[in-house]
Amino acid sequence: MSAFHPTSARFKQNAREALANVNIQAAMSTTGSGFVGKRAAARAALPEFDDLRDRARDLKNHVLGHLDLYLEHYEDQVTKAGGHVHWAETAEDARRIVLEICRKAGAKTVNKGKTMISEECGINDYLEENGIQPVETDLGEYIIQLRREAPSHIIAPAIHVTVPEVDALFREKHGHLDKDRPLDHALLLAEARKILREKYFEAEVGITGANMLVAETGQSVIVTNEGNGDLSQSLPRVHIVMASLEKIVPTLEDAANVLRVLARSATGQEMSVYTTFSSGPKRDADPDGPEEYHVVLLDNGRSGMIGTEFQEMLRCIRCGACMNHCPVYQAVGGHAYGWVYPGPMGAVLTPSLIGVEEGGQLPNASTFCGRCESVCPMRIPLPKMMRHWREREFERQLTPGAARFGLGVWRMVAGRRWLYGLASRMGAFGLRVWSRGRARIRKLPLGRGWTDHRDFPTPQGGTFQGQWRAKR
Repeated sequence: MSAFHPTSARFKQNAREALANVNIQAAMSTTGSGFVGKRAAARAALPEFDDLRDRARDLKNHVLGHLDLYLEHYEDQVTKAGGHVHWAETAEDARRIVLEICRKAGAKTVNKGKTMISEECGINDYLEENGIQPVETDLGEYIIQLRREAPSHIIAPAIHVTVPEVDALFREKHGHLDKDRPLDHALLLAEARKILREKYFEAEVGITGANMLVAETGQSVIVTNEGNGDLSQSLPRVHIVMASLEKIVPTLEDAANVLRVLARSATGQEMSVYTTFSSGPKRDADPDGPEEYHVVLLDNGRSGMIGTEFQEMLRCIRCGACMNHCPVYQAVGGHAYGWVYPGPMGAVLTPSLIGVEEGGQLPNASTFCGRCESVCPMRIPLPKMMRHWREREFERQLTPGAARFGLGVWRMVAGRRWLYGLASRMGAFGLRVWSRGRARIRKLPLGRGWTDHRDFPTPQGGTFQGQWRAKR
């Protein structure tokens, strides 16, 4: 499941496999009591939280309306600080640019802080194919790199992996571990730290992502809880920042406003442990830092979203709150979505980046409960945009024939009030007869998609239309 071979078109099959996977179900069962509870507590502790969301939403709308101006100013500021900005229209362009920088630096090893853009571009596989070893330094990313997997969450990439699985993985990959000593959380962390500390001093190039790019100062901002982002960018001789175009904010004050909603929405923290601002290569008076500073700005279809019904998706700050609260994501995990971005935000962004032909199943993976929109710090109307993708899918006749036929019948019935009322009464009567007086139906003809997993409640009382007439 790499950037080059997404399996989004097989979402239903992926979901069935995830539901049958005992380890994934055990790991995902902790999501509700973790991220969800912490986010709720953080929001309750900040009375102005919703006002901050409004300001962050308005800020990003303003930026998207003047994106070209802010990007040009950002490039000017980076250049003045001694850095270099590289414009990548496609993922292929970004891979080529990164490889050229690494080869120029004579890199054999590259350290990576967490960056979803590098996942989108398939940087790890590409560097390995060209004789350069990438090393993930985020603990979750390091675990899934050893497992040869993609992230299953944008801020907790190994959320699907249980502690016993990590124990077995480290024993397999790290041959020096005591086979008779069980590894708890502290020992696993110590083992990863020991291995990764050595890697920091070996790499010639460090690659990080960016939570924001500040046009006013030409700085990149990276937020972490482990400090690996700082070490990945300050110890190697060359630092490469990979970011997408929409990460730009106008000023440092704007960045501070976004930071106030970012950590609270992501992990329930007031602020992440490390928030690092980088601006160009080290100066003569600096004790450390890279000798070269490069920013690779990726488009990869994003500019095509501007001015469309999907533009609001570009406000996303990758906090992960939507997937933390999504009942579908919590049931199947991130890998079922088949590419880099899972959950509700992935259901909107993925079809935008790889096409509705490949990603069209994802907008259908929603109950439309609205929790994703209600918790989004940028107030992105995710359900609305998923409906737009469903419309595109239907227009292009990508939905199954049976589904299209069923929707056609539904439209015919729902468009005729008398027929809808008749069908409702007949359906309720038929279900009561089939139930034989029971409150719930365990097996329902033509309804196995429901009753194979749960009972169907027997209709009680009159139809809605009947009750409405009676009350009027």
